[in-house]
Amino acid sequence: MTKNLIALSLAAVLASACGDTWGQRAVTGGAIGAGSGALIGGASGMGVLPGALVGGAVGAGVGAATTPRYRDRYY
Repeated sequence: MTKNLIALSLAAVLASACGDTWGQRAVTGGAIGAGSGALIGGASGMGVLPGALVGGAVGAGVGAATTPRYRDRYY
């Protein structure tokens, strides 16, 4: 189980900066959150599906909220 958590953490770090637009960051954040939530939900006894739903919603929200503004990226 520890190896799975380490592998998931590494994948999340590598994919955390994917996307330049609001939509891209929301989708990638949701995907990373759903995967993380499913793994944590399964390990904690909460359940895989509830963990994936909660993690996906939180990940999509954080991904969308952390989108850099256009002028910050190019000026």
